[in-house]
Amino acid sequence: MSPPVITWRRGEVLEVRRAWRGAVELTVRQEGTGDPVRALAYPALVGDPAVGDTVLLNTTAQTMGLGTGGYALVVALPERLPADPPRGPGHLVKTRYTPLQAVVLGVDEQGSPHHEVLRAADDLGAMPVVVADLHSAVPAICAGVRAVRPGTRIAYVMTDGGALPLWFSMTAAALREADWLAGTITAGQAVGGDLEAVTVHSALLAARHVLRADLAIVTQGPGNLGTDTRWGFSGVAAGEAVNAVATLGGHAVAALRISDADPRERHQGVSHHSLTAYGRVALAAADVVVPELDEPLASRVAADVAPLRARHRIVGVPVDGLDQALRDVPVKLSTMGRGLDEDHAHFLASAAAGRYAASLLPAAD
Repeated sequence: MSPPVITWRRGEVLEVRRAWRGAVELTVRQEGTGDPVRALAYPALVGDPAVGDTVLLNTTAQTMGLGTGGYALVVALPERLPADPPRGPGHLVKTRYTPLQAVVLGVDEQGSPHHEVLRAADDLGAMPVVVADLHSAVPAICAGVRAVRPGTRIAYVMTDGGALPLWFSMTAAALREADWLAGTITAGQAVGGDLEAVTVHSALLAARHVLRADLAIVTQGPGNLGTDTRWGFSGVAAGEAVNAVATLGGHAVAALRISDADPRERHQGVSHHSLTAYGRVALAAADVVVPELDEPLASRVAADVAPLRARHRIVGVPVDGLDQALRDVPVKLSTMGRGLDEDHAHFLASAAAGRYAASLLPAAD
């Protein structure tokens, strides 16, 4: 018999704290110890918690000391279950065969108002699609796009390599609130976007033909998973996303994961994650954006990306003006716990990819 893989607790809601699109943060007193913990509830899954409610918690992330996922997660309000949802046309099941599997309306399924459009859709019409490894790249890519074309309609496609609920992302919620994103689409097992898609392919087609996006971004959700091996990291899906973009006639733009601040050697210069995803997994050509950085980082990055020239187009992009664009982002920039000034190159690389992708758009009328 397998050992338990979830740490369970019961508790009482002491405080309803801040809320953002699809999520509510709580303070919960644990039964037995009386210790308060920070907890997160997704009302679409468990209902709306209130002070005094008994909650069933999954505290695994806190027990493990995870950074990104360091919340206790509300599994249920056992004494105040939400009413049964109305029976609707949706039949896509996400987080399938887990205790919290959810039925959603897929953007392209038969009951969707967009079914007829997507049944015939098969091409992105050369739409630029920026692909990145980490979720933290999303606001920086948006900043780079807006530095060139402020009115660009940007769609965000979230894959299921990190957090499955898009509701976990305060970044995505804030970018939607600020109208920096025209919409979000959750693909695969990910759930909670403005639109739900079965695959990255159908999500990209929905971005183009339903959201009428000018440009799309594809990354995993918060919570990158890595094992210090060449293949055991969730960002490998960035290479698969490049293939999907090419298959559908889009214009793939690869954002590099670059750092001179990460203490781990494998992520210094160009991360081995980018080199594996784009160098080994991506079988189709992409425009790999290299920001114009200061020495000695510039030389290291140039040497790191040299092997990618065998398949991809290496594009140098100036970074003048991008620092201010990044400082104007309506969310806190953070990657692996480091902010803009602590890991400047990381965010510049993502913003440069956005700047380049915007330059591929047709001239404004």
